[in-house]
Amino acid sequence: MINHNVDIVEGLGLKLEAAAASPHARFKTDDDTAMPAELRNWLVRLRLLEGVPFANLVADSELLPLESIRWFYLDRRWTDALVQGALSVGTVNSDDRVQLAAQYNAIRAELDTEERNVRLQSDASRRAGGAGPISGFLLRSAAVSGWPGLHVRAFDVDPAEGDEARFNDDDDRRIRLLRLERLAPAVLLCLFDGIPKVVHIEEPRQGIQFGFMHADNGTQRTATIRPRNKATFEYISNNVNNDIDVPFRVGSSGVVDIRRLSNALAEKPETGAADGLDSAEYALQLIRFPWRQVFGDVENKDVVQVFHPTISYTDAINATFTL
Repeated sequence: MINHNVDIVEGLGLKLEAAAASPHARFKTDDDTAMPAELRNWLVRLRLLEGVPFANLVADSELLPLESIRWFYLDRRWTDALVQGALSVGTVNSDDRVQLAAQYNAIRAELDTEERNVRLQSDASRRAGGAGPISGFLLRSAAVSGWPGLHVRAFDVDPAEGDEARFNDDDDRRIRLLRLERLAPAVLLCLFDGIPKVVHIEEPRQGIQFGFMHADNGTQRTATIRPRNKATFEYISNNVNNDIDVPFRVGSSGVVDIRRLSNALAEKPETGAADGLDSAEYALQLIRFPWRQVFGDVENKDVVQVFHPTISYTDAINATFTL
């Protein structure tokens, strides 16, 4: 039977050496199973939609418009059919197909186990047990291209720590990521090992960011800045009516007029701009902390801004996550 499966591997014509060295997973390498390790590892990644054309994931670009997120669950029957189709490429006659059908239950059981060990850290123990539901999202946003290192965290409960909390990888409340990959410069695909209650998407915390709150209407760019207290570094007020309009140089909508901005800040005594701002004081006014967007049924009320999608799982063929 091992020899038969090797024939299937050769029939698929896969680059198995490269597949086995994938940095995304830590698989078993033994061959004393229903199929060779190289084939098993490749099929696991296929079940997580690696190599599946984008047109088969999103039938029409209008289904994923600009600045949108779409939630879904993965239909196991679809991925099973995908695996069966890949294996059938190596079958030549009816005996091959009968032999493959007899082994398929064992093949699927192995794939279920190995799927749960994708992206497993090297010091973590291997996971066992049958595969559960896989959920995920597709995000199309300028945030994906602007911050390639976006952090995504999923939880089975709403963390009580609030907006400013930091979460470790070994937090028991977290749901593991099976795949997190940019399919295009502005499109992010994420798959979870389960169905989360709350999902955090956060700008990376590495480095320091400066900027404004801006809006573009296609022909004109506007921006505002929320002034900070020089002594406490807190915002003077969270009221948007107290925000300062950022002036741009005449004839250049993308270049800030620093002198006029300084004069506008000077009208707020708490900023300390009345006696002039040096570069460090300007940095205090312009610094922006990483933004975190929270999705889900949030119970804690200290989240500044949050969407509330309803997430559910069903066996219906055409069912999806609903917003």
